[in-house]
Amino acid sequence: MNTALRDHPAFRAEALRLGGEHASRARSFNVFDPYTGMRVGTAPLASVDDVRAAFDYAMAYKPMLSRYERSQILERAAGLLRERTEEASDLITLESGLSKQDSRYEIGRVADVFRFASIEALRDDGQSFSCDLTPHGRKRRVFSQREPLAGVIVAITPFNHPMNQVAHKVAPAIATNNRVVLKPSEKVPLSALYLADLLYEAGLPAPMLQVLTGDPRELAEELITHESVELVTFTGGVVIGKYIATKAAYRRVVLELGGNDPLIVLDDADLERAATLAVQGSYKNSGQRCTAVKRMLVQRNVAAEFTERVVEKTRAWSYGDPFDPSNQMGTVIDAVAAQLFEARVHAAIAGGARLRIGNERDGALYAPTVLDNVDPSMTLVREETFGPVSPVIAFDTLDDAIRISNGTPFGLSSGVCTNRQDAITRLINELRVGTVNVWEVPGYRIELTPFGGIKDSGLGYKEGVQEAMKSFTNLKTFSLPWE
Repeated sequence: MNTALRDHPAFRAEALRLGGEHASRARSFNVFDPYTGMRVGTAPLASVDDVRAAFDYAMAYKPMLSRYERSQILERAAGLLRERTEEASDLITLESGLSKQDSRYEIGRVADVFRFASIEALRDDGQSFSCDLTPHGRKRRVFSQREPLAGVIVAITPFNHPMNQVAHKVAPAIATNNRVVLKPSEKVPLSALYLADLLYEAGLPAPMLQVLTGDPRELAEELITHESVELVTFTGGVVIGKYIATKAAYRRVVLELGGNDPLIVLDDADLERAATLAVQGSYKNSGQRCTAVKRMLVQRNVAAEFTERVVEKTRAWSYGDPFDPSNQMGTVIDAVAAQLFEARVHAAIAGGARLRIGNERDGALYAPTVLDNVDPSMTLVREETFGPVSPVIAFDTLDDAIRISNGTPFGLSSGVCTNRQDAITRLINELRVGTVNVWEVPGYRIELTPFGGIKDSGLGYKEGVQEAMKSFTNLKTFSLPWE
């Protein structure tokens, strides 16, 4: 889709339909393209009354879908999405500014989530235990089974993966026969509405998924504290996540709160390979991933050479119009975010860091940026900088690398570039993170595998289809006489 096609009346009508069809009130809000500033659609501005009505509607319905029926809905959804890759990825790119390369990739990931969830829905995960294992045992067996929650799951999703973040909460809920009220980011609501329509088309009963779009300041408290809520699953910032944990009280919470992920490069590493991982980890999805490379920790005696390679690859990283298929990167989510990155880079430079390339901004368009001579105490790397910035921090010993890596409040993921088995073993055992990827970016995973962090990155509960399904169910045991 080229820039001119954004103005095509048919496409604009489609974007407006996605919001208007779901509206239950006259109130609505506009959604804008971060690259052009053009209005690309509207979405309903839900009220507290809408939230209460959604819970009433959900609680009036008891899901009774068989495992087969759940699996088929998810399988059909995966197929429909793959057939409509261009249409769906266009919508992501329009409202988020992500490049078409990134949004197409996201559609493939969402289809994978649905596919894995369709498989897991068929799995009988019950267990059985013999009771005659001790001298005082009995001739009985204990069995276990997982059951859906009695209440409603509230899912709150961020802007950075407009469909995949939604899929990772909705698909496991469908697979476990749960009801969901979804509040997507007000910055990217159209993608969530699109995905909901696709699931309804695939056969999902409407009470099992409702999408409420609007101002989180107006809706949040009712979403978190309503008596029908049994679990809140949230992906987003630390401050909001901790607020949710406090307000949710005795409700179950699953929090994925971002990261400050390092790529650790030791002096035995293939620097060309490591630099390739570094730029991919920094700039894919415009650097807006909780698992993006946000700090490059490089052993001092190879830091200069490694940095030169990263600068060279950054210079070749194409960015600009998100709909230009040759561009690897589009915009960040909005101009305010880009201004924050720019300010943090200026502050780092004032503190002694050296700008090697980038730190150029035009609205929400922010150039891939590399700095070296970065000190771990700088705000740029002490806090999560959620954009395409590559700060290089030199270290001397493996002990230093571990100390620096662990020296922030976050503990999500990490990448390691070395062939030394002793170093790999220490890093796996001593890094206080949820994931350690050797010779990969911190964000590497498949949609099935466990994912999540510790410290300010989360409570230790994992996402990923299998783990989310465990979180979204209650485990019941029962026993029977067993001769």
